[in-house]
Amino acid sequence: MKRRKGIILAGGHGSRLRPMTGVLSKQVLPVYDKPMIYYPLSTLMLAGLSEVLVISSPEHLPLLRNILEGLGPIGVNFEFREQINPRGIAEALIIGEAYLDGSPSALILGDNIFFGHGFRNILNEAGKKTNGATVFTYPVNDPSRYGVLELDKKNQILNIVEKPDSFLSNLAVTGLYFYDGKAAGFAKRLLPSKRGELEITDLNKAYLEQKKLSYLNFGRGFAWLDAGTPDSLLDAANFVSTVERRQGFKIAAPEEISLENGWITIDQLLALPNVQMENDYANYLKSLGH
Repeated sequence: MKRRKGIILAGGHGSRLRPMTGVLSKQVLPVYDKPMIYYPLSTLMLAGLSEVLVISSPEHLPLLRNILEGLGPIGVNFEFREQINPRGIAEALIIGEAYLDGSPSALILGDNIFFGHGFRNILNEAGKKTNGATVFTYPVNDPSRYGVLELDKKNQILNIVEKPDSFLSNLAVTGLYFYDGKAAGFAKRLLPSKRGELEITDLNKAYLEQKKLSYLNFGRGFAWLDAGTPDSLLDAANFVSTVERRQGFKIAAPEEISLENGWITIDQLLALPNVQMENDYANYLKSLGH
């Protein structure tokens, strides 16, 4: 069986964050002490994925490549593909079709940040499913702003509704999706929506029609942050800062996750580029060897 591969979709114009993103990809903006791209990468690494495809616009890819390859040999093989125009989240699977080569995948949006106890276990549970698709939901108090699940009395998925006018549930679908090897084929059969995009909701509905869509819920005490607006970017930075300073560990340090995964040794970690600096992040990584 083919191993699951990761995809980070770091495309789009970043229009909600302008003028900050006038010349920069939002995924290189800092979320407290790290570039935003570290957070979705860390999610894929926690899921045990060591092959990662990064998709972004032609003008933004070089800087993203520099940041990720600048991590050094952390046991992750990166590849990069261009998304010429942002034509929807589902297009990432079409762009990545040759890269996936029939492998199952985990697709994450480049501005989504997840944190919570047992996160690795939840990802591992989803990763065991080799047939069908899994979406991850999060309870919100304003579901009319999101795509939400409609469930039956047995808590099985009936439908996915974008920004519902009436209350269906409070389970918002997050920007993390696990698919089997058929996802690219499904995506290629989608028709563009009214806004001219291949909608990820339509891809998930294609799985639902075949009764092959499941969900895992991030419950109470879990954090899901979409750092795509100035306010949410600030909220994410404040959240990461509070947790890190109070508890003394880093959220989304790829080097640490690689060490935990057994992909590198402590000696290899201590030789990585970020560890050679003189700053709090480097000092934290150095402390892992003590």
